[in-house]
Amino acid sequence: MWYGEYSHTLDDKERFILPAKFRDKIKTLDEKSFYMTRGLEECLFIFHKNAWIKIEESLKNISFTKQQSRSFNRLFFSGAQEFEIDVQGRVIVPQYLKEYAHIKKDIIIIGISDRIEIWDKDTWSKFYQDNRPKFEQVAENLF
Repeated sequence: MWYGEYSHTLDDKERFILPAKFRDKIKTLDEKSFYMTRGLEECLFIFHKNAWIKIEESLKNISFTKQQSRSFNRLFFSGAQEFEIDVQGRVIVPQYLKEYAHIKKDIIIIGISDRIEIWDKDTWSKFYQDNRPKFEQVAENLF
């Protein structure tokens, strides 16, 4: 559903514009609600409402008696915010999520199938440099 890597910048109101390909896709959706929350490796996750409902259902099925489950759910769901993209395709990043992802001004937006990830440009660059050499080996181990 969401694919590609795009460089953008936050404006003075802490907003960024989604890539044109993403905006075009959103125009075709019946439901316009999205959720933004804390992601892994210090990025932010954005899910369309339909994907969010699936994630929420699967996480609700993890036993709350397990400490790791409680900790993950607390951080994941307490960071979540429902929003709609404005008519210009802009998204506001709440301050607490900017702090979590170390976002200053320049960001990288990447499409990862059922979710969109928002990265601070420097954090993404480091992640990419650290993981690119392992790409083939990871693929071999996973598949």
